[in-house]
Amino acid sequence: MPSRRQLFGAAALGAAASTTLLGSADAAPAGRPDRVPRDKISVQLYTLRDQLAIDLDASLRELRAIGYTRVEHAGFVGRTAAQFRAALDAAGLRATSGHVGIPQPFDASAWERALEDANVVGNSYVVHPFFGLDFATGQPIRDGARYHAMARDLNRAGRLARRAGLDFGYHNHQLEFVRQDGGSRRGYDILTAETDPDLVHLEVDLFWAWRGTADPVDLIQHHRGRIRQVHVKDLDTNASFADPGAGLIDFGRIFEHAREAGLVEYIVERDDAGSPPRTPAEALTTARNGYTYLANLRF
Repeated sequence: MPSRRQLFGAAALGAAASTTLLGSADAAPAGRPDRVPRDKISVQLYTLRDQLAIDLDASLRELRAIGYTRVEHAGFVGRTAAQFRAALDAAGLRATSGHVGIPQPFDASAWERALEDANVVGNSYVVHPFFGLDFATGQPIRDGARYHAMARDLNRAGRLARRAGLDFGYHNHQLEFVRQDGGSRRGYDILTAETDPDLVHLEVDLFWAWRGTADPVDLIQHHRGRIRQVHVKDLDTNASFADPGAGLIDFGRIFEHAREAGLVEYIVERDDAGSPPRTPAEALTTARNGYTYLANLRF
């Protein structure tokens, strides 16, 4: 009869062989970090838009004191690109990413000028921030042809961004998860299928994905290696905004798939952080809460 040690040894070898044969993308590689790297934590400055307008320099210094080393901008707070870069440098911050809308209708010259500004500011990533609303009706777009056209423009924008030395991405809201043309295909399905992954990466807003009834883990499994950035904002019990870690979203469950996703930036955001009834300065509280939550999260 085999000894207990032999039986356990055989079982361990069998388990290891099964893991090797399955080759699961979810299998944890040796040494996988179980925390968010602090140098990958960023904050979307749209969160602090009102506070930045009051005192840009002091607000940026406060972000650095919290622990941030990188930010994602959404405009330059009334400054030129060079002036905004100088303010970031003085605070010890880098704008590694920026939300920059592509011109509609597409204008290559205007887009190239925007890319020049992105390089002045020091971006590595430029991200198109919004699509999916029919402004004439105030309702979500349900005409797939408009998504097909947008996918073509995103590819054009990504190609020019690559030529300028920048990575180009697309940021979602909930609107893209509406089905198109009365069928089963969602707007997001069209955009992701018809854009070149080498030209257009995905910045998944985890809050808006949930609001659009899309599980971020499903998105990761469908778009392995393509989700470079995420917006980390939480969902309260009324389906509105909450500081990261104070709501219903299980971020640890999502971030367990970080390697599978291709994640390089975790960007704190809250759309209403400084809007009434909250004060502009309370956006800094959200920034602090978000950084502390991500820096201490274990998964």
